[in-house]
Amino acid sequence: MRSPLLDLPGAVAADAPDSDVAAHYGDLFAEQRALAKGEAVVDRSNREVVRITGADRLKWLNDLTSQKLDTLRPGEWTETLDLDLQGRVLHHLTLVDDGETVLAHVEPGTAQSLIDYLDRMRFMLRVEVSRADDLAVLSTATEDFLVPRADLADHLGRPLAGLWAYEALRIEAHRPRLGFETDHKTIPHEVAWIGSAVHLTKGCYRGQETVARVHNLGHPPRRLVFLHLDGSVDTLPRHGAPVVFENQEVGVVGSAARHHELGPIALAVVKRTVPVDAPLLAGGVAASQEVVVPPDAGRNVSIDPSLRRRIR
Repeated sequence: MRSPLLDLPGAVAADAPDSDVAAHYGDLFAEQRALAKGEAVVDRSNREVVRITGADRLKWLNDLTSQKLDTLRPGEWTETLDLDLQGRVLHHLTLVDDGETVLAHVEPGTAQSLIDYLDRMRFMLRVEVSRADDLAVLSTATEDFLVPRADLADHLGRPLAGLWAYEALRIEAHRPRLGFETDHKTIPHEVAWIGSAVHLTKGCYRGQETVARVHNLGHPPRRLVFLHLDGSVDTLPRHGAPVVFENQEVGVVGSAARHHELGPIALAVVKRTVPVDAPLLAGGVAASQEVVVPPDAGRNVSIDPSLRRRIR
């Protein structure tokens, strides 16, 4: 659903799957700085919103997804994952409960498949699931807001930053995005969703056996890394570009951006066995690593939360 904010002077549409919102409004780095300071808001109204009502909604979602939700307090935002039977990530939900309704926003184009699955799992429980196309997502660097879509322009309250500014801060914060740092094989340990979107001791849900097995007995086959890219190169590596070590392809680039302080940066997913200090080529661009998921993740080795900065 195309955002009306794309009609503002200077607005430039982002690339798919974000082409319904603005990449920037004419000054990328000024927008980033304002967003980082908490002085700007980002239009993320291309994200789809799912509404879940009914007395059993939190316990039901707790039983179906990876996060502990049965004790979620009204107004508290959290993240959860829908996994398949093999523990691979299907959906990533960012959600809040207002005491009567759960509202979850998901990646563009993924809401209907999530709703179809949830509808099949209702059985006799007191829950109802529907699209909430009347709501739109706005974000700051640290918070999300849901506002009436029809009144989107009236709820800004501060200057606008484009999605490129938001993505640069997301990459800086080492936060993966479904469909960018994930593929059809991704399990939560690989991309540092343990803790933020997965509760390790809450009990059974679909895919939980894989999560528990990796956490207690093994290691994930791949790991998320943060890359500092060679700033002398004019272009950023594209999504899906190969990551190369010693002439061997060892991973793929997820997201890349130009940061107002750090220069060109990226997130990538590489084989667990790649040395943490190895120089890499990301889409042909020289890159150095920062560890996000350590090679020994799993077997009760936790990801250091200091490696991630808070941003939704």
